This record gives sequence, C-alpha cells and structure tokens, in this order.
Amino acid sequence: MSSDFYRFAVSSHFSSFPKSFSLRKKVPWWYQILDPRSRFVARWNRTFLYVCIVALFLDPLYFYFPITGDKACMQTDIVLGVFVTFSRTVADLFFLFHMVLKFRTAFVSPLSRVYGRNELVTDPRQIASRYLRSDFAIDLLATLPLPQVLIWFVIPAVKDSTAAHVNHTLSLIVLIQFIPRLFQIFPLQRRILKTSGLIAKTALAGALYNLGSYMLASHVLGASWYVSSIQRQYECWRITCKKEMNRTHSPSCNPSFLDCGTITNYERQAWFKRTRVLSDCDALNDKNEFQFGMFADAFTDHVSSSRFFQKYFYCLWWGLKNLSSYGQNLQTSTYSGETLFSSFICIAGLILFAHLIGNMQNYLQSSTAKVEEWRLKQKDTEEWMNHRQLPPELQQRVRRFVQYKWLATRGVDEEAILRALPLDLRRQIQRHLCLDIVRRVPFFGQMDDQLLDAICERLISSLNTKDTFIVREGDPVREMLFIIRGQVESSTTDGGRTGFFNSITLRPGDFCGEELLTWALMPSSSSLNLPSSTQTVKTLTEVEAFALRAENLKFVASQFKRLHSKKLQHAFRYYSHQWRAWGAHFIQAAWRRHRKRKLAMELLEKENLYYTNVMEDDDDEEEGSAGESSMAGHAQNFGATFLASKFAANTKKGAVKKVTINLPDAGSLKMPKMFKPTEPDFSIFHDD
Repeated sequence: MSSDFYRFAVSSHFSSFPKSFSLRKKVPWWYQILDPRSRFVARWNRTFLYVCIVALFLDPLYFYFPITGDKACMQTDIVLGVFVTFSRTVADLFFLFHMVLKFRTAFVSPLSRVYGRNELVTDPRQIASRYLRSDFAIDLLATLPLPQVLIWFVIPAVKDSTAAHVNHTLSLIVLIQFIPRLFQIFPLQRRILKTSGLIAKTALAGALYNLGSYMLASHVLGASWYVSSIQRQYECWRITCKKEMNRTHSPSCNPSFLDCGTITNYERQAWFKRTRVLSDCDALNDKNEFQFGMFADAFTDHVSSSRFFQKYFYCLWWGLKNLSSYGQNLQTSTYSGETLFSSFICIAGLILFAHLIGNMQNYLQSSTAKVEEWRLKQKDTEEWMNHRQLPPELQQRVRRFVQYKWLATRGVDEEAILRALPLDLRRQIQRHLCLDIVRRVPFFGQMDDQLLDAICERLISSLNTKDTFIVREGDPVREMLFIIRGQVESSTTDGGRTGFFNSITLRPGDFCGEELLTWALMPSSSSLNLPSSTQTVKTLTEVEAFALRAENLKFVASQFKRLHSKKLQHAFRYYSHQWRAWGAHFIQAAWRRHRKRKLAMELLEKENLYYTNVMEDDDDEEEGSAGESSMAGHAQNFGATFLASKFAANTKKGAVKKVTINLPDAGSLKMPKMFKPTEPDFSIFHDD
C-alpha cells in the first residue's frame, strides 16, 4: 500500500521542492506531503464528495427511529438503529481520513499568487497551523460520531430515559451535525471545479447529480415532517395525560405510561382502559381542541404505525410533492412551529427548484443543443431553397447531404476543435486518424515519418452523398481524396473520344486525383494553373474521405527530393489509375499490331507457296513442248522462254524483298490513339 500511495502522492509539480521532498529519498507515506493538484488528491476529492452526499442521506434516517401505534405509546426501532449506526460509522471513517489528508496536503502560498508563481508550502507545521485556523472546527464537528455515542452509550446509562427523550435529543444532535456536513460540500465542489473544471463529466451525469440533490432535499424534508408529526402527537398525549394527573381520575396518568416500555405495567393497563387519550388525540376528529394541521396525514393514513419502507416512501413522496409545489397545498394550524416549518418549505422549494432543476435543465439542454442547432440550420436551408426556387431534385440532394453530414459528425466542427489544440497534440491526433490511411497509398508509403506527419497534418475531412460528382473530366483538380468509407466510380473517355470508355471502382484505402500529384512535383507549376482531370469521379454510396488540397500538397511535394527518382517514378506509374489505363491501352495497341504483322506474314507465306507451284508447272510444260516442236518454231519458243525466265526472276526478287500489305482502312482494325499521361521531370529529384 505504501508504494502505491507514494506513487500517487508525488507529482511533477514538485520539481522545485527541497531535497527532503524529492523522489530520491524514500520516506514513509505518513510523512509525505501531497500535491493538491495531483491525480490522487483529485480522485479523493471526487470520492469524498459522493461520501458526503451518502452521509447526508443517512443522517435523516435517525428521524425514523420513533414508532407509535394504537397503544398510545412510543418506542424505538432497534433494527433500523443498528443499520444506520453501522453505515454512519463507515462514513465517519471517510471523514476522519479526509481530515488526516488535510494535515498532509500542501497549499499555495498567498504571497506567490501576486506574482503568478503559485509556490506550494510544504512545511507540515505551516500546513497544520493553516488548517487549524480555517476548516478544522467544522470538519471535527462533522466527523464526531455523536448519534452513535448518544444511542448506545449515553441514553442507556441515564436512568428513567424514555423514547420521547431519545427522540428529542437525537433529533437535536442530528440537526446540529447535519449543518456542518452540508457546508462541507460547497468548498469541496469549488476545489473539484478548480482542478478538473467540472463536477459531472457528461450531461446525463450532471442532470442526475442535480436531480439527486433535489431528491436528497425531499428526503430530508419528508423525514423532518415525520419526526415533527410524532412529536406533535406526543405533545397531544402529554397534554391529555397532564389533565388526567389528578385525584378525580382513577387511575391517575403517569408520563412514563407514554413509553412502550411500561405497556405490561398493571397500572398502565388500568389507565389505558379509562383514558381519553386516543379519542382526544384522534386526527380524524375535527371537533377536538388539539389541531394537528399539516401533520394530520401521518395519522389518518397510519404512516406512523407502518413498516419502514412504506413509511419512508410515503414521507419521500410528501416531501417531493410539497417541495415542488412550494407548500401551497399545506393546511396549517395556528401553531407557530408548524407555520415556520411551512414557510421554510416554501422558501426552500423556490430556491431548490430555481437552482437544482434549472441546472438539470441546462445539462439536459446541452445534450440536445446540437440537435436544436441542426434543426435551425435545416429550417434556414429549407427557406433558402424555397426562396431561390430550386428544382425538387436539387432540394432532395441538399437535404440528403445535410442529413448525412449530421449523422457523420453530429454537428461537431472537427476543424475548429483541432485548431484550438496545441500543435504537438493536434499532430498526434491527425497521425492517429490518418496515418494508416495515408500509408495505404504505396506512393506515400515510401516516405519517412516526418513527411507522413506533414501530410497527415494537412488532411481535412470530406463528406459526399450518393451520386455526387466529385470532379468531372476536364475540370481542374483541386484536391486528392483518400477514401475511408464508401465506394467511388472513376471513369474516363480519353478526352471524349468516340468508342472509348474505361471505368474502375475505388474502395476504402484507394485514392483519386493523382493528376494533382503530378502537378505538385513540377517545379514550374503554379497555384493558378491547376491540372485538368482525366477522370470523372462519381460516388456510388455515401463517402467519407480525407482531402489533401492543392496548396498543401504543393508544400509537401517540395520535400520529395529525399527519395530516389527511379523509385519514385516506378511507384507513381505503377499505382496511378491514369497510368494503368494508359498502359492497358498501350498493351492492347501492341497486341493488335502483333496480330496485324502475324497476318501479313501468313499471307506472304501463302503467296510464296502459290508462286512456287506456278513456276514448277510452267517448267514441265516447256520441257514437253520442246520435245515435240520442230526447228521451224525455234524462234517463237525462244521468246516464250525469255519471258518466263524474266517472270521467274521477278518472282524470286519479290520473295526476298519485304512485302508491305496495305489493309483496307477499316475502323475495326484501327485503335484510337490514347495520349500518354503527363509525367513530372523526375531527373531533378535526386538525393543530395
């Protein structure tokens, strides 16, 4: 336990403390001085605040000790006394430990606040002296176990003690001790607000805290009403008994008869058979001289003789009802104490309702403030669209975007929150949100952490509804998008060429707008001349993404000199959808050229085979005609042979010569030329 306590006790705020207070010297935990701004003290203050509220709830339970019945006597509930005593003792231990901590908690020197240094005083003597002069008396009075000592030690030792004496004395002690316990909460709340800034961390917790305080006030009021009712009835019994304490009434009344401890007494039984105490103190009889006023309900509804839980919830309801209505339904008598009690209920109800219920309403409204703000914006948007007479389709798209933005952000301006944070904290948050997404882009995945931090720091949130054109082909590209959720269709027609269309679906982890990266890597590019988009990007579903704007990407691109140009070039070409589309088109064109050449070679081989067969047939015919011819046709055969030789020579010459076959200009064989994507000059990005 000592090591844990020591770990919580010492804080970084004690860097200027003397060596006796340093971590280097191990001292027992009871000699350590606590930092009032440490986490341990903050947690203890919040815990002790809840203990104080529970203790305030326990103390009024003492008012339910007295019990009355049909025997005109009063007794004490022993079972309830044991439970309340045990619970109260546990709470008193927390109060005692709180006093010990105050003796070991440093405080800020008043003189140092003038110069803003806020130096802590760690001298145990000065701390004790200051505490004894300020809050010690109130804390001691709130910590003393006075009700326990009174019930179990003092009253049993007193002779002739009755339940009425116990009730009166106990009520007085609890009331005296309840006041300092109540006032302990206010400085404790101020310390919690000073260290943490708020009591409740959520709107619901704050509403429940204020509602619990209001219910606590109703609980105290109901218990006070019950004990006052018992005392009022006992006062009626005492007056009637006093009238019967004479010689004319036999047997004579004795005040001890009003205690249930004498219920077995023979004289008491004889007196009870002849007494008029029950008829004269009947709250249902309006003709009696004694008027119960606002306390009559406790006896007409038999509250005083009911079981504890029935009695408690009835009194709680009575307190809540009259506190909420400011006691307007109370019917009081002329008894001064009853009138003052009714006036107190009116004033307390007004103050508590204005303060606690008002705070509760503020907490509840804070949870719905964003909803109301969104409704007002939606109303303004509807009025603007009606005033401008937008088409129904555009109005529906605007409503869909407003609805989707509300569902995605709940009305929270993330950029405003991040701008209000320190630079280092903002960088860490952006790194947590965006680093994994940016690293999915292989082109960025090759960068070091410093460049990735620079990119993540400049990413902003982007929301788009279904069927929204993020950018159209030919429009200037203003940002790169890194998709988080949803699907996007990226298509191109290569500048509007007939018969050309290429499409791809982008999913979470993909990106679009790589033309902007090419533009950013060019040293001569300017922000006034943004690149044109080669793709039409359209959302297929609701899309949530991070956007990197052109000016921010230009700044980051200036750091790319650290990468090798070939590595950057290969990564850029390989993972760019624009380059992939151009590469696929280039492969298709090369394949068609290959098929064209192959067809030409096949035709050439068929022609060569055909002409070879023709020459062989001509040679056979010439040999047959030469054997049968005469010398007269020698000149004519010589001419035919000359012509055939010349044709054969031309045929052989054509077989060696490269033949070019001009195919018909059919559109089916020609492929439209796709321009090569613009590429930055990677030669300038060499390592230094």
